[in-house]
Amino acid sequence: EARIIPLIPPSIIGLGVTGGFSMELEDRANLGLRPLQMVADDIMFQAHSDPQLQSVYSVFRANVPQLHVTVNATKIKTMGMKLTDVYDTMQGYLGSLYVNDFNKFGRTYQVNIQAESRFRMIPEDIKHLWARNINGQMVPLSTVVKMERSLGPQVVYRYNMYPASLITGNPAPGYSSGQAMQRIEQIADQTMPGGMGHEWTGLSYEEAKAAIGVTIIFILGATFIYLFLAAQYESFLLPISVLLSVPFALMGAVAATWIRGYDNNLYTQIGVVLLIGLASKTSILIVEFAKQRHKKGDDRFTAAATAAKIRFRAILMTVFSDVFGWMPLVVATGAGAVSRRCLGTAVIGGMIAACFIGIVFVPTFFAAIQKLGDWSASRTRRFA
Repeated sequence: EARIIPLIPPSIIGLGVTGGFSMELEDRANLGLRPLQMVADDIMFQAHSDPQLQSVYSVFRANVPQLHVTVNATKIKTMGMKLTDVYDTMQGYLGSLYVNDFNKFGRTYQVNIQAESRFRMIPEDIKHLWARNINGQMVPLSTVVKMERSLGPQVVYRYNMYPASLITGNPAPGYSSGQAMQRIEQIADQTMPGGMGHEWTGLSYEEAKAAIGVTIIFILGATFIYLFLAAQYESFLLPISVLLSVPFALMGAVAATWIRGYDNNLYTQIGVVLLIGLASKTSILIVEFAKQRHKKGDDRFTAAATAAKIRFRAILMTVFSDVFGWMPLVVATGAGAVSRRCLGTAVIGGMIAACFIGIVFVPTFFAAIQKLGDWSASRTRRFA
């Protein structure tokens, strides 16, 4: 009945036992360990036939063969035996029992007694054990010990104080960890009866918690860049023309990721956050120069066109330096290479799009935003 399953190590060593997802199935209404295993088995059965999942399993078993030994304490006392002697006899013969220490050759050695293996191979060997009573007579343990075979859990796991069964697995090729987590969660919700629940643990817990903050991080990054540029330009309008180049970088990142067949994983999202600053940097080269030309008297169209023409070389140098700097990640090999490829592909795709598409639209954005700024300034002077 053995099942052999290869395990992928976790992405962050020490955070979790295996890679992929880790979900705790919890018995919150004390339904019992056997119903807990039945639900876990149903989830695994459905997951095995799902194209988005692979290697889904659980080590929890509620029907492991067990041997229950009952010691009749009343009978032991009646026969003049000590309860500790009975336990020490079983421990010493069936397991091992510490006796004392002795010193020799300048070292301390431990003395442990244990029966030979052939005398402790089967449970019935307990009947052949004897213990001495207070009168010095030998009493067979079979008279005071009762053995019963039963089925039960080898280990009862608990998670957040509830009996739990750990279910782990991996996404199938072509699917991300987020998609696999979402799918196994749907299967669990459809399978679990009332009184049971599930929670993420290990790296999956961190991933689920981080997924909520990705959008917030993206918005905060764009907001901070906007505020920095607003302080630099002393205007709340000009930074908008810079940030409008970010969507082009995002389109480039999505296109490059799709072409290489990668998914939207955590490393791709890190690359997207980086693109907010990198794409804004190329736009600043145009907007900053156009703003200076406009202050010197050029109209907004002439200032934008001149800035795009003069700063084109600087933009190319910036983009090429970024692309060549990230290229080792795109062609990375070895352990963890996929994460580096995802990150490098997203950044390079976004930078190329921000360069060749942004160079066309950023001057237009500047002219449109500057027109709005000039109109606002004229209205302010008129009512001043």
